[in-house]
Amino acid sequence: MSTESDPAEGLSSASIGVGPAAALKRRLTCLTGWRRMAILGALGVMAALALPPWHLLPLLIPAFSGLLWVIEDGSAPGRAFADGWWFGFGFSSAGLYWIGVSFFVDAAQYGWMAPFAVAGMAAGMALFPAAAALSCHWVFARNRCTALGRVLVLAALWTAAEWLRGWLLTGFPWNLIGTAWVVSDAITQMAAATGVYGLSVLAVALGSMPAVLAEPQETTSRPGRWRAVALALAILMAVWAAGTVRLSQASIETVPGVRLRLVQPNISQALKWKPELRRRHVLKQLAMSRAPVESRPQPTHVIWAETAVPYVIGQTPGLAKTLGLAAPPGGLLLTGAPRSSPQGSKPQRLWNSLLALNSQGRITGSYDKFRLVPFGEYVPLRGVLPLGKLTAGRQDFSPGPGPRTLKLDGLPPVSPLICYEVIFPGRVAAKERPAWLLNLTNDGWFGQTSGPYQHFAAARLRAVEEGLALVRVANTGISGVVDGYGRIVKSLGLGREGVIDSDLPAALNARTLFSRLGDGMTGFIFVLVLGAGLMMRRL
Repeated sequence: MSTESDPAEGLSSASIGVGPAAALKRRLTCLTGWRRMAILGALGVMAALALPPWHLLPLLIPAFSGLLWVIEDGSAPGRAFADGWWFGFGFSSAGLYWIGVSFFVDAAQYGWMAPFAVAGMAAGMALFPAAAALSCHWVFARNRCTALGRVLVLAALWTAAEWLRGWLLTGFPWNLIGTAWVVSDAITQMAAATGVYGLSVLAVALGSMPAVLAEPQETTSRPGRWRAVALALAILMAVWAAGTVRLSQASIETVPGVRLRLVQPNISQALKWKPELRRRHVLKQLAMSRAPVESRPQPTHVIWAETAVPYVIGQTPGLAKTLGLAAPPGGLLLTGAPRSSPQGSKPQRLWNSLLALNSQGRITGSYDKFRLVPFGEYVPLRGVLPLGKLTAGRQDFSPGPGPRTLKLDGLPPVSPLICYEVIFPGRVAAKERPAWLLNLTNDGWFGQTSGPYQHFAAARLRAVEEGLALVRVANTGISGVVDGYGRIVKSLGLGREGVIDSDLPAALNARTLFSRLGDGMTGFIFVLVLGAGLMMRRL
């Protein structure tokens, strides 16, 4: 007879509950070594599959219930940190795999870097779930929280880690778990009051609530456990009902005298900057801008994507007048293009910009991107790292001065946002309040992957948070017009060529609570949820 000890020895059914949930918890918490790492990574992948474009929201339940169980295990702080890290590594690997696709635009030079870039990015992003797990372990060790209290603590600390991820270093609040709710226009209305971080609290709390079913009999009665689950469902239905009522009372108003044409040329990133093709790309977009209108009225403003013009306009004679042909009479062409300081100036500087040109080819307004992509638009520690940019040209882009509200002929004041500047909650509008948001981007780097869908979802949430219409123009998609409730008015899918003619939705009559309070609201939610969790103590 074997004398080898059972790793689960000493864990009685009374101490961890009974039934299927308790059995699952016991099996999970007893895992060690590579099996534990693999299962936690798989749980993180499940959480990522709740995000766009998959929207498999039921997977939030095994993902966050499993994470809560391993944190509750009561092991050493280092183990809690490692458990959270492996969960986060799976989550970020599945959610950010598309980053590797950009390295294959120039596969001969950069393709070998793709697996290292994805793994390195995932490893760094995993530090935030690891910190959340460690913080939960610390709280659970010092407070006799009830099962429901631990659920709330996890929801609060996970969301706090997401908020920190949006600020530390250059900040990267991509794939906040609350983004999963964009599948429902009604539920996303909550973001008008709480921002996306409130939706994250909702996602984690609802996902981890079934974990209470594994609670032991002496701490929580069976009816009490099921009441907690019923409460979670009631909260979800209440949020959905409130959002449905808000949308039922929404009026559909547009800005009079404004008709936009969004141009999506679907130019492959591998071809975009080839010297022999650049002229053709510009002429293609010019022809699309001037194509006949299927229905009245005529466009008053034409919008092209980020770096749609692959030239420095000021250094290319005659180009500005040619681009002016895309602007309707009395209107403007708004386009992305590189902009440089005057030739001969020192230092010579380059910006990723939005430029507004009238029909005479005169530049009437500009905006310079200020949140730059590491290794895409500049090389951090360029003097140390033996690497170049992934984008065309050797020179780094310079950051612009920051958010601003542009006032352009024939348009309400607008907040321009280039590329991923649109993903930062509460930081998409300058102090001078705009009337709409304009996001120019080029997601052609990421091909037919989940990245562009995630980007568009984040942009839609900014519209809900601010109560402002958002117009998004992307080289390869997804382009679209979104109203101040986050609803898609018109869109053109990924990998398609075409134009969108649309009115501009008006801003909501009253400012949203989140647009007024911003991070103050995020802090309030954190204190409220964490405090509620800590107050639920076992006797």
